[in-house]
Amino acid sequence: QVQLGESGGGLVQAGGSLRLSCAASGRTDSLYAMGWFRQAPGKQRDLVASITRSGSTNYADSVKGQFTIFRDNAKNTVYLQMNSLKPEDTAVYYCAGDKRAGVAGTTFYQYAYWGQGTQVTVSS
Repeated sequence: QVQLGESGGGLVQAGGSLRLSCAASGRTDSLYAMGWFRQAPGKQRDLVASITRSGSTNYADSVKGQFTIFRDNAKNTVYLQMNSLKPEDTAVYYCAGDKRAGVAGTTFYQYAYWGQGTQVTVSS
């Protein structure tokens, strides 16, 4: 089993920045990739960014050039640096772990492990 814990959410004004952290514990060697998802009220949970164990990244088109995902393998921690935040970035952000080898998942049902979520609110 793997446990994931997010931190770093909060309230920020439009144009500001936040960095989310996700610390993994347990059988972290079983994880092939880590992802960040977000879910706004009434909407589905969508992938924001993912990163494999080797460092390959993938981003949703809506956040390319705005968000950066990176990881510290020694700390078993994945980060999401969010810059130039917009009100439409407001959502609950979830960290997720994908244990399938091959290609990092792009949809929520491909991820086996989830954190509790952290709220990000961007005010206009």
